[in-house]
Amino acid sequence: MKACATTLLKFPLVLLLLGLSAATLAQPPQGFGGPPGAAAEPVRDPVVAAIPTIKPITGPGKVYDSSAALWPGLGVDHYDYVINEYQISGSAAGAPYETRLVIRRPKNDKKFSGLVVAEAMHPAGAAHAFEYNSLYLMDSGHIAVEIDTQGADLIAQYSPERYGFIKVANNQTSEILAQAGALIKSPQSPIANMGLRKMVLWGTSASSGILVAYLPSHKVFRLANMGNIYDGFMPTMNGSTIKTVDVPMIQVPTQREFQSVATAAQDSDEPGKQMRVYEFPGMAHLDTRNTSKRFTQEDCIHPLSGFPIDAYTSVALYHLLRWVDKGISPPHAPRAIMDMFTDNDGSLMQLDEYGNAMGGIRNTYVDLPTMKYTMINEPNPNSTGPGLGRMQTPLLCSLSGWQTPIPQATLRKMYESPAKYVRMVEARLNELEKQGWSLPVYHEIIMRDARAVSF
Repeated sequence: MKACATTLLKFPLVLLLLGLSAATLAQPPQGFGGPPGAAAEPVRDPVVAAIPTIKPITGPGKVYDSSAALWPGLGVDHYDYVINEYQISGSAAGAPYETRLVIRRPKNDKKFSGLVVAEAMHPAGAAHAFEYNSLYLMDSGHIAVEIDTQGADLIAQYSPERYGFIKVANNQTSEILAQAGALIKSPQSPIANMGLRKMVLWGTSASSGILVAYLPSHKVFRLANMGNIYDGFMPTMNGSTIKTVDVPMIQVPTQREFQSVATAAQDSDEPGKQMRVYEFPGMAHLDTRNTSKRFTQEDCIHPLSGFPIDAYTSVALYHLLRWVDKGISPPHAPRAIMDMFTDNDGSLMQLDEYGNAMGGIRNTYVDLPTMKYTMINEPNPNSTGPGLGRMQTPLLCSLSGWQTPIPQATLRKMYESPAKYVRMVEARLNELEKQGWSLPVYHEIIMRDARAVSF
């Protein structure tokens, strides 16, 4: 079954109210996202992962769109991608399961890069790995695979006629991730003849917690040749200290995490401990740039941040894929500077004169600022918006960032004129692209933001 984004029906947000409570998905600031109900995998000898059965989903009923928050005009149609839905079935944790697997791929097989980014669907019903990296993924010809585990019941509730077969328990999550990944690399895979080389597992917030919970299973479940199912891992929006495994990993805490002191894990190139931690000042835990399908400005008190977080999660993903595919070690980067003192500016971070975090991987939004980026937003008690259902708008606001405009008089002193500001941004952006800290596919979006500044 193939469907373009324009034909996918949007998920009625009110139906999400039937799922988990906000408290279930809310996580402590240092970690954000331990999967509900999932216990750590026991230490076991390696075994070959079972290959689930797979068939296209062709039934009646509404199609569930788990990637509604894409850049306007830059969706799957623009990049000539297709979306395929499949039903996969097997046995995990001693019980049968059936769930949905989604593959987003180039319509023309020859445009496939050979690289796959897999994710466990976020328990609130979103394919954030695809949403937060969509321009980079599709511009590069990468394939995105979504594996529905925790939260899959939402999909069945949304369209019982189409997805009534879904039956998944939380304690099956890790084994399903292993089996689905092994399927993608097997001769039974829908992309078996496209030349897949490497596949990584990506997560954010709660799905990042699912990824971390999977890591012990990485050593247990193997391909038929006893090779790795996943060749690298990328937990994002996660500030916990994560134990390394025997494949590369890049962790991306956001300002929501490192403002409270994120992981102390150190970068390493040692075999079996290959690790990078990338911190981008200004990046919120939750995207608010393209999220109007989930919550809007009326739901939060402070002005929602316009910081394009996917322009920078994609930087980390770009480096991880080069690491696993070509053995190119990613550059090391400084962490955000922590002065561990709140009396000077109210933050454990060291802030510059405009109120933005210092250190970390720089970007034009904080190097040439027109806004102060702050975490955490506050919910509007008068909001009538339905929010993201399970999480509710109060939690969504608490996970989002907000921005305060720098006074126009100050901007005139800093940049003299809007035209000069645009030139300064483009010069700095070109530098960052050469250094590998910004991707050319986002160049026009960043410059469009710069050209929109007036003072």
